[in-house]
Amino acid sequence: MTHAYTPGLRIAEKTKVTSQRSLPLLGDVIVKKGDVLKAEYVVARTHLPGKVHAINAVNRLGIQPKDLREYMLKKEGDVVQKDEIIAETKPWVKMLKTALLSPITGTIETISTVTGQILLREPPKPIQVFAYIDGTVIEIMEKEGVVMETTATFIQSIFGVGGETVGELVIAVNKPGDVLTAERIQPTYKDKIIVGGAFVQHDVINKAKKLGVRGIITGGLDDEDLKKLLGYDLGVAITGSEDIGITLIITEGFGKIQMAQRTFELLKSRTGAKTSINGATQIRAGVVRPEIIIPHDTSGKTSGEEIDKPIDRGMEIGDSVRIIRVPHFGKIGRIKSLPFSPQKIETEATVRILEVEFPDGSTAIVPRTNVEMIET
Repeated sequence: MTHAYTPGLRIAEKTKVTSQRSLPLLGDVIVKKGDVLKAEYVVARTHLPGKVHAINAVNRLGIQPKDLREYMLKKEGDVVQKDEIIAETKPWVKMLKTALLSPITGTIETISTVTGQILLREPPKPIQVFAYIDGTVIEIMEKEGVVMETTATFIQSIFGVGGETVGELVIAVNKPGDVLTAERIQPTYKDKIIVGGAFVQHDVINKAKKLGVRGIITGGLDDEDLKKLLGYDLGVAITGSEDIGITLIITEGFGKIQMAQRTFELLKSRTGAKTSINGATQIRAGVVRPEIIIPHDTSGKTSGEEIDKPIDRGMEIGDSVRIIRVPHFGKIGRIKSLPFSPQKIETEATVRILEVEFPDGSTAIVPRTNVEMIET
């Protein structure tokens, strides 16, 4: 059968999902292989070194660098408090004494008799890595982290902002084409992850943030609203580290675009389930997609239960695809034909194409580079 390879988004009702949970630098892994964990459990810990502060001590005290240690009241490695005296001069007249105060609470790291500087370091900052998903530890990376595995509903999306968060999934609209309005955001949605329809505006996101909503999943978003949300123009970048108080996941694209019916129905079927989401997106080399992971309760699993297999092949006739370029941007359909020979398109370029059939029965000829697979 004719086929071609193209990037795709995974959408699976039930599949094996793994998540690598890594520390930013070496530390301690505090769980064991085979442990069954909740998403909120800590799996590894470490400490980030504190910020360094430099003091030009010799200028402040009016002394020579080689004599600095004689005037120090503290030594390297000593803990000091903010505004504590760490060095002072010893004049005959006490009124002329000059004292050097610590600008921070921390530790004296270096006393240099060459430069005349004192380096102080703030206390180390504890870093914890959480399991993120309800699942099982299947691999231990010594001093680095773990790999978690779970059986879950898994949905990749087009774009997102905000990092990892976990909450109960609720549906805030009736249909995938509905707009998520402020009236639909209820106080009971605190600590929840809510599913909208085709569109959400900045004022609605703000209301959700104030009520304590942890995440919003919706079909589309205006790029100007994204700029208001972030406070700056994102441009081409890696997202996921934004401190905006909420995680936002866009399943279809920018503009008012109805959420794909299958995506909406799949989310609706998991209403009330504990859900993990991450808005991290990278569209350059090493593509990273926003993800929605809804673990299944496998405690009563029976042998032979069906699990979706990952798709590791090219496109074939009948596959679902999403068009990612105008004039059909955001539309979802199925591949009707895959002509082997390159053909000339409206721009007069000669490219390999495919024919897409949409749910209403209409068709379109599209360059293969203008689509992405929806792996279901």
